[in-house]
This record gives sequence, structure tokens and C-alpha cells, in this order.
Amino acid sequence: MSHSCFDVQIDKKIAHIILNRPEKRNSMIPAFWRELPEIVRDIDENAKARVIVLSSTGPHFSSGLDVSSFQQAEITDPAAKRAARITAGADFYGIIKNMQQSFTALEECRLPVLAAIQGGCIGGGVDLITACDMRYATEDAFITIFETNIAMTADVGTFPRLSKLIPDGIARELAYTGRRMAAAEAREVGLVNRVYKSHAEMLAGVMEIAAEIASKAPLAVMGCKRMMNYARDHSVADGLDYIGIWNASMLQREEIFEAMQANAEKRPGNFVELPPIRKHI
Repeated sequence: MSHSCFDVQIDKKIAHIILNRPEKRNSMIPAFWRELPEIVRDIDENAKARVIVLSSTGPHFSSGLDVSSFQQAEITDPAAKRAARITAGADFYGIIKNMQQSFTALEECRLPVLAAIQGGCIGGGVDLITACDMRYATEDAFITIFETNIAMTADVGTFPRLSKLIPDGIARELAYTGRRMAAAEAREVGLVNRVYKSHAEMLAGVMEIAAEIASKAPLAVMGCKRMMNYARDHSVADGLDYIGIWNASMLQREEIFEAMQANAEKRPGNFVELPPIRKHI
């Protein structure tokens, strides 16, 4: 399947989703918002991989939303113009909800998603990476909540997620000022896990981490992601209760014994894959 905004490669149980419009700084055109959740859900629902790596091409990870591609033709009919004016808020709200869901698909995916960031990660790019499980960057990388600089408020996912990833005061400073946060600072505050000298070194390092994740029991990794997302949004008591219920129903002793045996024999574990997601009975 071909896409206009992405290349997709799957090898050794790792799905690599690559933003492929470097000449446009990987700006997010309408096709981007349709294709990303379709790709992620296809990989997840059909159990095509155990982990996803999201990377980009060219000097910048993403310049964010391509505002020009969302411009509409001028309406000349008075009745149609009145209707458009009255429903503008509701129409815009629907657009935003759909865009938000494109990134929420990364969070809801059963698989860990690792973001590899080079150059600028601007505006919507920040919304994108905060929906991933882990973030890695090159030394020249930077993030900026650019919407503030053009009199907008970021609305596709940055604020609900960023303050859960870094100290609230730092998140507010980035939001209120629209300043750039360099990779070194992002590493210091915990937004990115590691910083690499070059794009090639970063991809090699991230793929190594992805391979380590892919070597683990898929059901256990899925459980980790599910529990950590739940714990982030609930109390400690609720989180403890949920993990108890989860393991009571999902813990597989056969996989535990296989992991122990594989470790003892110094071989890869022979684990059962996640089942495809059934949409219909």
C-alpha cells in the first residue's frame, strides 16, 4: 500500500513509519491526518509487528500543520455564507477532534511507539511526539510550541500530554513564550530519552532499542503500555486495582516459563504473537 506522506517498512517484527516529504519539511497536509491512523491501526489490528519506530527525513522532523492546505474557497452565495458563519465553530471543532484522534491512535495502539527526532519538531510535530511512548533526538533537534507565535493555542494534543512528561512550569514556559527547546535541554527535563550526534546514529540506536523490545513477550509489553497509560490518568489505588485485575485475566504462565528457559539457555524467546483485533464476531 502506498501513501503520500509516509513510507512503511516492516522487518524483524519492527514497523518503521517514515515521514517522507522532506522538501516540504514534512508538513502535515490533509492526507497526513488520514494516513497516519490508518497505518498504525493496520499494523496493530493485523499484528504485523511488535513495536513501531516513527522517524522522518530531511533536515527537519516536521514543521507542523500546513495551514495553507486547509484554506477553503470563498463563498459568494449569501445564504451559504450565513450558514457557514453560523456553523463555523461546530465545523472547526469536528476537524480538531479528527486531527486529535490521528495522534491518539498512537497512544491507543497496543504496541510501543518510539519517535526519532532530527532538526525542528515544530507545532503539530510536538503534538505528534508527545503521543508516542518514548522520544529520541539528534544533537541539532529542537522543539517549539510554535502556535503561540502565530496567535494560536495548540489544540491537537500537546497540552494534555506535555505536562505529564515534563515539569509543569517548564511546559508552561514553552507554551507561553513559544521558544525553542534544544535537544540537550529536552534530555535534561526528561522529554527525550537519549540524544545522538547524527541522524544515522540515532536511527541505529533507536532500532537497537526497538529490537530489544521486540524480543520480549508481546503480551507482557502490551500490558506494560496499558498499565502505564492507565496509571498516568488515575490514582495509585485505581492503578493497583487495575493491574491486579489485568494479571488475574491476562498473566500467562507458559510465557513466563518460556522467558525463564530462554534466559537460561541464552537464546531468543519463542513467544506467542498478539492476536489480530477482531472487528466482527
